[in-house]
Amino acid sequence: MKQNLQQKVSYHMDAAEFRRQGHAMVDWIANYYRRIESFPVLAQVAPGEVRAALPPEPPPQGESFETILEDFENLVLPGVTHWQSPNFFAFFPSNASGPSILGDLLSSGLGVQGMLWATSPACTELETLMLDWLVLALDLPKTFHSSGAGGGVIQDTASSATLCAMLAARERATNFQSNRRGISEKLCAYTSSQAHSSVEKAMQIAGMGRENLRLIDVDRNFAIDPGALKAAMKRDRESGWVPAFVCATLGTTSSNAIDPLPDIGPLCREQGAWLHVDAAMSGTAALCPEFRHIHDGIEYADSYCFNPHKWMFTNFDCDCFWVGDRGLLIRTFSVLPEYLRNQATESGAVIDYRDWQIPLGRRFRALKLWFVLRHYGVEGLQFHIREHVRLARLLASWIEHDSRFELAVPPPLNLVCFRLQGGEEPNQRLMDAINRSGELYLTHTRLNNRFTLRLCVGQTNTEERHVANAWKRIQAEASRLAA
Repeated sequence: MKQNLQQKVSYHMDAAEFRRQGHAMVDWIANYYRRIESFPVLAQVAPGEVRAALPPEPPPQGESFETILEDFENLVLPGVTHWQSPNFFAFFPSNASGPSILGDLLSSGLGVQGMLWATSPACTELETLMLDWLVLALDLPKTFHSSGAGGGVIQDTASSATLCAMLAARERATNFQSNRRGISEKLCAYTSSQAHSSVEKAMQIAGMGRENLRLIDVDRNFAIDPGALKAAMKRDRESGWVPAFVCATLGTTSSNAIDPLPDIGPLCREQGAWLHVDAAMSGTAALCPEFRHIHDGIEYADSYCFNPHKWMFTNFDCDCFWVGDRGLLIRTFSVLPEYLRNQATESGAVIDYRDWQIPLGRRFRALKLWFVLRHYGVEGLQFHIREHVRLARLLASWIEHDSRFELAVPPPLNLVCFRLQGGEEPNQRLMDAINRSGELYLTHTRLNNRFTLRLCVGQTNTEERHVANAWKRIQAEASRLAA
């Protein structure tokens, strides 16, 4: 009898309770989106405040789900910066949508570990299909399609994609000897002085040395200067260095600058350097034919990535990464211990995505991408992208008609860079006051070493009224500072 009683004891949430609390959680999320504009966009808490409100030790006994959710609402939510607010204009968006959230929930429910085709065939094959769908939707080179020599994979972020590309470039440059004789100290890499910091971090992690990354000057629109790149590669070659890797950016973080691939590509071919194209935020724009000019010269790329989790309504994390030669990538990362051997892998007829990335394990990220693409369709995605670009250009026109402000650079897509006349201090005070208000959230950068405000239109539910209200708030604060 005692043994039977012990077998019946369980602390797990049963199906009935899961169903009840699951409905409650979906209701909470739906209500959150309904009231999201009532929250200050930027969390208004002091450092350590959230932690101080919570117990320092774990509970000895389990607590009710209702109590946990109530504490979340009262103690945790005040410390959340609301990235999904339509008044979030900072950084680049990291947006979500209903179909994406539900697809991610399904992925969590399945709990699939997709390291091998054999560990869940649908996880691998749906991912391959989604990346092939996007090759067609973005009009990327056919070499990136899985039917050719290349193919695509979902990474967590563009930072990981850059590192993977750099490691493959390192191996190609050393004929896969780098792990036998150590990294050649004569390998170097190049990127724009406006490029993302992930390139510098990748140099450190890859063992190529951050001091061997050449930051190339930019033109008046803050895109990389091909002449300066050519001169740097020539100098390095003549000094015995090997130009191994170039990272071009389509949509830099600071200004949304588009590096000129038609000029960069031939230089990379001439020097034998791997060309990686980072289109983390702006790549989504290429779903629209009228914005596809950002991909001019993409045929020169050895690898390419963009983040659906930035501007394609797919919640974090989801980076789409393609290579023109998957064999190089697989050879770079493949390690096959006995416990991972299986008939499908040995047959050579399947993709094992563990060989396309740094970690072994991987989530079923393709599900949320599948839900988004099927819910919106290409047409629906195009509609919202075009609307965001329209709103950014509308804001730019308002700025141009207010003599107190100036545009730092014409907006290529959905990022507007501007400043208040009068130097750094007024702009810093303007941004700080706006962010403290909680009404909207802006961030800044430096362009030509001048403090510059950034307003990115790309959050899922941002409408014209939100952009108009943001501009009115900016104008009002500028008036207050001038008084």
